[in-house]
Amino acid sequence: MPQLSLSWLGLGPLAASPWLLLLLLGASWLLARSLAWTYTFYDNCCHLRCFPQPPKRNWFWGHLGLVKINEEGLRLLEDLGHHFRDIHLWWIGPFYPVLRLVHPKFVAPLLQAPAAIAPKDMFFYSFMKPWLGDGLLLSSGDKWSHHRRLLTPAFHFEILKPYMKIFNKSADIMHAKWQHLALEGCARLDMFEHISLMTLDSLQKCVFSYDSNCQENLSEYIAAILELSALVTKRAYQVFLYMDFLYHLTPDGWRFRRACSLVHDFTDAIIQERRRTLISQGSHDFLKAKAKAKTLDFIDVLLLAKDEDGKELSDEDIRAEADTFMFEGHDTTASGLSWVLYNLARHPEYQERCRQEVQELLRDREPKEIEWDDLAQLPFLTMCIKESLRLHPPVTVISRCCTQDVLLPDGRVIPKGNICVISIFGIHHNPSVWPDPEVYNPFRFDPEAPEKRSPLAFIPFSAGPRNCIGQTFAMTEMKVVLALTLLRFRVLPDEAEPRRKPELILRAEGGLWLRVEPLSAGPQ
Repeated sequence: MPQLSLSWLGLGPLAASPWLLLLLLGASWLLARSLAWTYTFYDNCCHLRCFPQPPKRNWFWGHLGLVKINEEGLRLLEDLGHHFRDIHLWWIGPFYPVLRLVHPKFVAPLLQAPAAIAPKDMFFYSFMKPWLGDGLLLSSGDKWSHHRRLLTPAFHFEILKPYMKIFNKSADIMHAKWQHLALEGCARLDMFEHISLMTLDSLQKCVFSYDSNCQENLSEYIAAILELSALVTKRAYQVFLYMDFLYHLTPDGWRFRRACSLVHDFTDAIIQERRRTLISQGSHDFLKAKAKAKTLDFIDVLLLAKDEDGKELSDEDIRAEADTFMFEGHDTTASGLSWVLYNLARHPEYQERCRQEVQELLRDREPKEIEWDDLAQLPFLTMCIKESLRLHPPVTVISRCCTQDVLLPDGRVIPKGNICVISIFGIHHNPSVWPDPEVYNPFRFDPEAPEKRSPLAFIPFSAGPRNCIGQTFAMTEMKVVLALTLLRFRVLPDEAEPRRKPELILRAEGGLWLRVEPLSAGPQ
C-alpha cells in the first residue's frame, strides 16, 4: 500500500486513504479562506483609516454598547455629530465596521446612487421578512424596481383626494373620545396610544375599505399589527435570538408566527374576495362601480396594476405591499403627529398662530372638514410640521450596503462591502447644517424667506430612488389631523419632560403624555 509521509506534521508515515486526502483538502481550503478573509479585512481596515472614530470601549467590544437606546444615547449621538461633522467610523465588536454619516454633502453619493449600488442593508430588516414578504421595504433589484413602477400610481393625488373624507372621519372619532375623556376629568393622554389607533383606523379604510371600529374596540387584526411591531423591536435588542431557528423556539417566536398568520389570513381573504369581484364584473364595470362610489382603495389599485407587458401582481405580491403599507404607514405618521403636538404644546405662540390659520380657513364652513384644496392654504401649520419632523424625525436612521466603492466629495472612498448608516437624526441636528439645531423654529421652512440649504439637509422621508413612496399620503394625513385637533383642543405640556427612545420609530419612554383642553363641543 502506498505510504504518505506526514513527518512535517510530526505524524510519521501513514497509509494514504481517501478520507485523509479529503481531510487535508478541507484543511487547506479552510486555511486559504482564512488567509483570504484576513487579507481582505486588513486591506479594508487600511482603507478605513482615513475616517475618524470616537474612543472604543476596548479592542473586543469596539463601540458596541456606548450608545444606549434612550435619551442619553440620542444626546451622545448629538455630541458626536457636533464633533465629527460629516462622517465617522463605528466598530461593532472587533470585526464589524460601520460608517455613520451626518452631513448632507456626504450622504448624497449614497442616497442619489442607483438602488443597485447602495441597496438597503438587510441585517435588521430580515426580522420582518416573514411578516412583510418582498414588499417595497424589503425587496431589491429588479423586483423592487418593477413594484415601485406599479405602485407609484397608487399615490397619485387623484387617488389620495377621496381619502380626505377618511382622514377627517378618523380624526372626528379620536376627538370624540378625547371630548368624552375630558368630561370625565381625564385630560392627560398618551398621544402615541391614541394617534396610533387613529392612523391604523385610517389605513385600514384606505387600504382595504374595511371599518373595524378599532378606535373604540381593538380588533384582532389591529392587535396583531401592534404585537408584530413590538416583537420586532424587542428582538433587535436580543443578540442571541438573531438566528431564526433559535428565535422560533421561544414564546416570542411562537407569538410572532401566530400574529403573522392572522395578519396574512385577513389580507388574503380581502384580496381573494376582491379578485373574484373583479373577475365576475370585468375591469371596466369594476372601475365604473368604484368611480361611482369614489372608493378606489389601495388593494383595488394593486389588483388593476399591469406593467408594459400586461403582467399583473400576484396575490402574494399584493399581500406583501398591503402589509408593508399598513406597517410603515401607521407608526411613522403617529410618531410625526405626536411629536408635532408636543412641540406646539411647548410653544403656545406657534400653536395659537396655527389655530388662527385653521379658524380663518374654516370660518364659514359647516361641517368643519379639511378638503384637498385647503392643504395649500395652511402654510404656517405646514412649517410647524416640517420643523417638528426635523427636530423629531420618525425614522432616525437608514442603512445602506455599498456594492462598489463610493467616492465622497472630499476624495475619500468608502470601500466596497461596507455598511453605511445614514443618520437622519444626525443630519437634522448637525450645527454646521442647522444653526441652533435643538431650537424649535418653524421659520426655518418659511416659503417666503427660503434659506440656502442642501435638499438633503431635510430628509424625514429619505431621498433618492428609495425615498418613501407614501410621503404625500403621510403629510396629507398629518395636516388634516393636526388642523382639526388644534381647532377643537388646546394642547398643553405634561409636568414631566418626555425621554426620547429611538426604536423602529422615534418614541418616548413610557408614552408621550400631553394634556388637552376642549375649545368647543367638537364632534359627537
